[in-house]
Amino acid sequence: MSVLRVIFAVLLPPLGVFLTVGLGGAFWLNILLTLLGYIPGIVHAIWVIAKADT
Repeated sequence: MSVLRVIFAVLLPPLGVFLTVGLGGAFWLNILLTLLGYIPGIVHAIWVIAKADT
């Protein structure tokens, strides 16, 4: 797991997801989750980054 992507995921969750998967469905879902609540956006971003690195 890239430390820089995790830092971006905590500070700005959609950016961390964008750097991992690009402009896919996960990115738009993360924007929605971040708008609905910051914590769900962070959790989803960390999950996407961890899943992509395995």
